[in-house]
Order: sequence, then structure tokens, then C-alpha cells
Amino acid sequence: MRQHIVRIAIGLLITLFFVGHAARFYNVGLITRLDSIIYDARMRVTMPRGVDPRVVILDIDEKSLQQVARWPWPRDIMARIIDKLFDKYKVAVVGFDVVFAEADYSSGIRALDRLAEAQPKQDGEFQRAYREMRPQLDNDGLFARAIKGRPVVLGYYFNSESDAKRIAAIPEPVLPKGTFAGRNIDFPLWVGYGGNLAEFQRNAAAAGHFNPILDADGLVRRVPMIVEYDGAYYESLSLAVVRTLIALHNGGSYPKVQPGFAPDSMLHRGYTGLEWLTVGSVTIPVDDTASTLVPYRGDKGSFPYVSLADVLFDRVKLEELKGKIALVGTTAPGLLDLRATPVGNAYPGVEVHANLIAGMIDHALKQKPPYMLGAEVVMLVLAGLVLSVLIPMFSALWATGAALVAVALIVALDVGIWMQAGMVLPLAATLLMIATLYTMNMAYGYFVESRSKRQFAELFGQYVPPELVDRMAENPEKYTMDGREEVLTVLFSDVRGFTTISESLSAKDLSSYINGYLTAMSLVIRGNRGTLDKYIGDAIMAFWGAPVEDADHARHGVLTALQMQHRAVTLNQEFRAKGWPEFHIGIGVNSGLMRVGDMGSKLRKAYTVMGDPVNLGSRLEGITKQYGVGILVGEETRKMVKDMVFREVDRVRVKGKDEAVAIYEPVGPESEVAKGVHEELKLWNQCLRYYRARDWDQAEVVLLNLQRMYPGRQLYAAYVERIENYRKNPPDPGWDGVTRFETK
Repeated sequence: MRQHIVRIAIGLLITLFFVGHAARFYNVGLITRLDSIIYDARMRVTMPRGVDPRVVILDIDEKSLQQVARWPWPRDIMARIIDKLFDKYKVAVVGFDVVFAEADYSSGIRALDRLAEAQPKQDGEFQRAYREMRPQLDNDGLFARAIKGRPVVLGYYFNSESDAKRIAAIPEPVLPKGTFAGRNIDFPLWVGYGGNLAEFQRNAAAAGHFNPILDADGLVRRVPMIVEYDGAYYESLSLAVVRTLIALHNGGSYPKVQPGFAPDSMLHRGYTGLEWLTVGSVTIPVDDTASTLVPYRGDKGSFPYVSLADVLFDRVKLEELKGKIALVGTTAPGLLDLRATPVGNAYPGVEVHANLIAGMIDHALKQKPPYMLGAEVVMLVLAGLVLSVLIPMFSALWATGAALVAVALIVALDVGIWMQAGMVLPLAATLLMIATLYTMNMAYGYFVESRSKRQFAELFGQYVPPELVDRMAENPEKYTMDGREEVLTVLFSDVRGFTTISESLSAKDLSSYINGYLTAMSLVIRGNRGTLDKYIGDAIMAFWGAPVEDADHARHGVLTALQMQHRAVTLNQEFRAKGWPEFHIGIGVNSGLMRVGDMGSKLRKAYTVMGDPVNLGSRLEGITKQYGVGILVGEETRKMVKDMVFREVDRVRVKGKDEAVAIYEPVGPESEVAKGVHEELKLWNQCLRYYRARDWDQAEVVLLNLQRMYPGRQLYAAYVERIENYRKNPPDPGWDGVTRFETK
């Protein structure tokens, strides 16, 4: 852990930063904005959708404005609408998301009042007629009488501007001054209001404000259930409608608004303690501003809309309104009651209240009580501590896994709390903290690792191909330049007749020729995880199994040889197109116990391999031309590779070795070798048995058949020539079928 102490310390500082935001010592706008985005996404995914028929919106839409009049309509028309709603359509409650703040004189009543005052009192007939007629001309009186004794809830608004005025009248507060004395509750404060005419307010069953709270991004996610004005507390329109609905079922007795406080033992500095409001059987969770989250059930149109003109002109079916809660509001753009919400940028304000009313009735309001602040802090501390310690000690892969698991667990916890408990646990700070911890550790590891790789490359770069340095640098303690013995595989390749080729090319073309050849072959070696040892003119030396361990080193060496021969075919096509001569290569591959390490002089060293198996590999490359084959593989290599088909070529003693070894030509992977090739190999193995038994005639018969079937095989011609030579010059009686090579 000591080598990771710096990263752990940085991780703990990052954790403290996010805890400070969650604890509200300061506010990070990005986190707050991201929390809002997550909340919106979570809500949209889990919205019930569909249409709730219990609340109907009586829409002052464009159609109503065209067919009736510009808004506001004369109060006698509104009185007729109220009568129709209750007498004909039997609605349960009517709520107004509009304000009636000014008197209606459209009937000409003010002119008649002045005329009556100017008319001599002796004109009794005129005065009597006017007294009888005046109530019918008093539009405000008509509306006041229409709402009197009926469950009608008026709407009004508060104003926070410095020059705000007090217009008309507002209802009595639902909670008196001093209710929350001694409690630090962040109520929205207002300095003015726009209410309804006092006559209307006296006759209405209730009234509520329709002020939403705009979050920092301008969206409506919350509505204060109670607000403070002049020390007293006033309810919202949605709460007033629900209280009126409850009163209908209680014989007209309005339930009181009862604030719910957390136990005193849970209080601490800055914790408000106000967690809910109770109205009858309805519990309304509130946050630290006494606001409730709007339980949007879907996009605009989640409640039935009925044009108010259709109500006025009797174009609505009874079942559409009977027993329903009717909210009068507007979707007409000119009346400016469209709000930006998480479910729409032009969402009718009246539908915000409809969602709240439905949520209260269904007891489906999400909670974000003040103590969720503490829950977020605890989650941040736990996740931060665990990840700050674990991630630095993990590899990049395991660190990624740990971060993803942490994210998955926290998201699952958050969703579970949302779905099962109906609570909102802030998520953005925790997710951002995890992302920051992960990114910091990856960046730190990257730069430190890069420095380590550079240092490692300085040590190994002059000996080992760069493509292996990255892998070695992952665990540098495993690698050393010290010499050691390992079972490895070595490859030698050489261009046949390169001297003749070089004499036919200009110096410039020769440079391009050899560079193209060496590049193409080196890429094949690199593609099979080989260590490119050195170039010796046109010759290439490579090996497998060091410095990076490779359990399949023999197989990779053989595959490389086959692929080099295939690449030679395509490369010759490219060379012919340039007018250059073709080339052919011989390749020797051998495996065995070799010495590998940093070898050379004080002036120059190289990371290379040495030993008898290396020498044999070089000899095998040299004698490929004796057999007319492109690749020869030693016996040890053949034993290590199980899934390839080989042709036994001979048993030989090379210069400097007394022990005979079998040599093979790789044909290809078993899955790719055709059936006819296996038949050919059976005949060839039979030929070898005759040959080693000195049965020259039988061996020659098989060889002649093979030559007839496969005229391109130089190996068969070489053996025919060898048999003819043995007929003329028979081998010693002790000959064991082994061919001796006295030259390198």
C-alpha cells in the first residue's frame, strides 16, 4: 500500500470535495445540474403514462377565445359556466388556475349607476325598475352568487419583486404566524400578491396559490405546498383542491393542514425537521423548502382536456365531467401559462396542478426529505473511502471492474429507493466522484507507467523489439538482462542467390529491395509474437519464448515460417511489377534449451540466444536448398507442435554434431491440409522405409510414382539422384540411413 499512498491521498481529497457539496458547505453548479438531469431521466423512465380521467382540464384554448370572446370573459358567462358544471354536469370540485382580480363593468352597470344617482329620487318608477334590473347587470355579483356554497377553489399568485403590490384579496392562512417558530425552514418568501375580488374570495370554498419553484435551469419540478407571507402560511392550489375534495366526503368539514416534524433526536444544525404535511388521510412529503416534487405521469395530455367553449355551449357529454375534479386553465400561448418542465418545454401550468392533485389522491408523491442529505453524505464517504483505497492497488482492468461494480451498486440502490420507498436520493455527486476517482487513478497510472516504460525502454530498447516493451513494462520486475537457460525456438531465414540479385540492381533499387523484403518478413515475425534478433545482410534471425514467455513458442515459430513463405509469393508479385528479380528463401526452425540474455562486449551488446539448438537452426536453413524445400524444422520443434502436419525429410548429422536428428518440412495446420496430401505423405513415408532399408528399387518405384503425381516436388528428384549415386557407390555396411553434412 505504501507505493500507492499518493494516489490514496488524492482520492480522499476528491471524496472530501464531493462530500462538501453534498453537505452544502458550497454548491457546485455542474453537480446540481447533473442531478436535475438524472432526476428527469429517472422520472421519465418510470412515469405511469396514460390518461387519468379523474381530473379534467377545462381549457381556455384558442377555440374558446374565437367562439366566445377575448379573455377575461364577462362574469355573467363565467357564472353560467359554473351553473352548468354543477347543475348539469355534476362535477365534484372546480379549481381555477386563473385570477379574477378586476371588476367586470362590461354590462354597462357603472353608467347606469351614475344615471341612477343623477335621476331625481322622486322618479320612483325608474328607481324601482333599476333596483330590480341591477342584480342581472351585476356580472361580478352573478359570479359570486354562482360560486357561493359550491366547492369552488380560486387561484391567486404571490409576487417577490421589490415593487410588488397587493392586488385584491387572498384567503385566510391555513397555518397562523408562529407555527414554525424556532425551526430553520427555507420557505419561499413573498412581498406582494395578486388575488381575487374580495366578493369572490368571501364566497369561494377555498383558494390556493399557483406559484411553482423554478430550478436553476428554469424547469418546474416542485411546487411549494405552503408559502410564508407576512409571517403566516398559505396553501397551494392543488392542496386547496384536495382539502375541498376531502371536505365533500366529510360533510363539508375541512381538514386542517398538520405539519409533520422529525424526532428531536434527529435534529442538528441546519436540519429543518419539516418532512411532511398531513391533510386528513393524505400525507404530503415536502423538502427543505416545504415543496413537493410534481409527480408527472406523462407528456402533455395526461389528463382529459375539454374546451371551455364546449361546456358553455353544451357540447360535452355528461360522463366526461360527472364526479370529476375540473380545473379551469389555459393552453392558449397568448395567455402565458405555458411552463418549461422535465416532460415538455411548453407544458400547460394547469396540468402541473392536475399532476399534483392526482399524486396526492393516489399517495404517489416522491419524497426528498431533508435527511436524504445525510444519506447522500454517508454514501459518498463509504464509496469514496473504499474506492480511494482499492483502485490504486488494482490493475487497470480490475480498477475498471471495481468502478463499474460501484456504479452498478449505487444506481441499483438509488433505483430501489426510488421504486420501493418513493424517495429521491441524489446520485450525481456519487457518480461524478467515482468517475473522478477512476479517471485520476488511470491518468496517474498512465503517466507514472509511461515514465516507467520509458525507463524500461532505455534498458531493453536496444535489445528487444519495441512491440514487446509495453507488455514487459506491465511487470518489469519479472524481466532482467541477465543470461539464463530456457527452452526456446529460433528461426533463421536467408535469400538464396542474393549476390546475383544484388548485382542486377542499382544501389538505390537494391536498398529499396532489401528494405521492402526485410520489412515484410519482420512484420510477419512481429505478428506472431517473435523477438527479432538481428539482420545479417539479407538473413534474418528471430526467436520465441523470451524475453516474454510464450508457451506456444514452437508453434509460433513454425507458423511464422509458413507465413513468411506465403508472404514471399505476394511480395514477388509486387517486385515483378517494379521490374525487380524474384527471390526465394530458405528457413530453418529449431527448438531446445538455449542461453538467452545480454551478450557481447563492453563496446556493444545484444539480447540474443546461443547454444547447440541455435546452431542447428542455422544449419537447417542452410541445407533447405539440398532438399529443394522452403522450410526445415528440427525434431524437437516437431515434437512440440501437435496440430500441424509435417513431412519427414531425412535424418542428418550436421557439421560439428555426432548425434543424428530427424528433420521435417511443415505442410500446414491439420485443419487446412487436404486429404490428397495425407495420401501423398503415406507414399513418401513408405519410400523412406525402403530407402533406409537399402531397397533402392522399391524406393525408386515409389519416387517415380510420386514424381509423376507431383512433378513440382524437388525433394523427390533429389532422392532419385541420391539413390542413383548409392547404386554406383553403395554406403558403408554400417550405414544407418543418416545423411552427413560436412559444410555449414
